[in-house]
Amino acid sequence: MRVGVPWLGATCGVCPYCQKGAENLCDVPVFTGYTRDGGYASHAVADARFCFPLGEDGDDAEIAPWLCAGLIGWRCYRMAGDGKTLGLYGFGAAAHILAQTAIWHGRRVFAFSRKGDTAAQSFARSLGAVWAGGSDETPPEPLDAAIIFAPVGALVPAALKAVKKGGRVVCGGIHMSDIPSFPYALLWEERHVMSVANLTRVDAHEFLAIAPRPA
Repeated sequence: MRVGVPWLGATCGVCPYCQKGAENLCDVPVFTGYTRDGGYASHAVADARFCFPLGEDGDDAEIAPWLCAGLIGWRCYRMAGDGKTLGLYGFGAAAHILAQTAIWHGRRVFAFSRKGDTAAQSFARSLGAVWAGGSDETPPEPLDAAIIFAPVGALVPAALKAVKKGGRVVCGGIHMSDIPSFPYALLWEERHVMSVANLTRVDAHEFLAIAPRPA
């Protein structure tokens, strides 16, 4: 059986976070290729409880990104809520997978790349984004939510400015440069800023159930 070994290699199962179903915040987690050897090795030891069946169809190299970029993108997507307009800042590995998922769900995707990166913007439009532009630009309409994959703290106030009242800005990176100060007016009207850390096995089962489906 072909299986996938994700970033979250194991959790303790007994800390307060694991006990309440938030194993992505485990106090003593194990991470594949970081605190446990493997990831790029030809052979690796993995905890079967944290491995996921991938089926036998499809190329290994094409499917592998589902286990990292795909899963963190999916968790960010779930945290972003169910609004119909979604902004993706940093159109790279996670965003290009997530864009396809969101569009398949009937959401309207707005893609933000580095200023002048017309190749990334064209790629986003080819995947079905309704708009693509630089991260220094304002989208043509307010967003229900925005997800930031680029590790650039200055994008937080930019994304807050782009979302509607009550909108959410989700930061999906492990690391990000410092967030600059910004006027309280950008946060007011019940806008939210949150981070996403790691993933849970529930996230993996949810995403891997839909990832193989055709657009």
